[in-house]
Amino acid sequence: MINLPSERIELSYTKKIVNYKYAAIKAIKRDKYLILMSIPGLLITFLFKYLPIYGLLMVFTRYNPAKGIWGSEWVGFYYFESIFKDPYIIRCVKNTLLLGIYSLVWSFPAPIVLALLLNEVKTIWFKKMVQTLTYLPHFISAVIFIGFLRQILSPSTGLINFLLSQMGIDKINFFGRQEWFRTLYIGSGILQGVGFGAIIYLAALSNIDVSIYEAAIIDGANRWQRIIYINIPGIMPTVSILLIFALAGILGNDSLKILLMYSPQTYETADVLGTYIYRMGIENNNFSFGAALGLMLSIVSFILIVVSNYASKKISETSLW
Repeated sequence: MINLPSERIELSYTKKIVNYKYAAIKAIKRDKYLILMSIPGLLITFLFKYLPIYGLLMVFTRYNPAKGIWGSEWVGFYYFESIFKDPYIIRCVKNTLLLGIYSLVWSFPAPIVLALLLNEVKTIWFKKMVQTLTYLPHFISAVIFIGFLRQILSPSTGLINFLLSQMGIDKINFFGRQEWFRTLYIGSGILQGVGFGAIIYLAALSNIDVSIYEAAIIDGANRWQRIIYINIPGIMPTVSILLIFALAGILGNDSLKILLMYSPQTYETADVLGTYIYRMGIENNNFSFGAALGLMLSIVSFILIVVSNYASKKISETSLW
């Protein structure tokens, strides 16, 4: 019996499906314990990441918690239009961008510099001591860290203001003056993240072949030349990946820390999109407006990560996907 072309194609697809099913069953049997271990993480991800997406429907309604999403009045794109008419949005966008750019300029290179310096330290005990002291603040909660910072910078009992008064300089209310907010935010971010970030770059530096250093020394390269021509190129793939994440998060300031640091006196420079969403959505019970602004922020962040990933792939051939 002669098989027609259509029959042969159907048989070929059937064989492929059977092969895929067999391969899937074989993989499940082989990795059954790993699959079981991953189930709790998948459930948590589904419950806290995917299930709440249903709540985004409130951006199209005048949401009333008593009536629920489907019982609330449907208003379409009213809240998206309200965002562009809000008088405080320009200020929040400006502050968000400035804090994000300043963090990128100052906070992103800090761990790289620290890792390069620590990599050159040959005294083991000193290197370990510096590493411990620098990454310890990362494990302190933001509430405790900002509370400690407020005590240090307090205009009445703070150590810094005491030293200023001893030098004949007027005391400064650091947390009450808007011109100091960005400096405090960026500086505290560096203190908390520089040590932990340096660990990643130190791990990347440890993967560089030792024979490259030996060849450079034989060729007469000094320490600075080895840093510039060996260490920095060696960690560039890691830098590229982390830079993509940093660019994507340029609008995602640490809202919790800002809420702990700011006050009505510093709103002019401290109020960002994250804190504005909190005030409008939670404090003022305008849930739909806060959800709409949060959705727009997420969309812009997604566009940023796609664009930065594409640019990194074209420039350095290193990307997330």
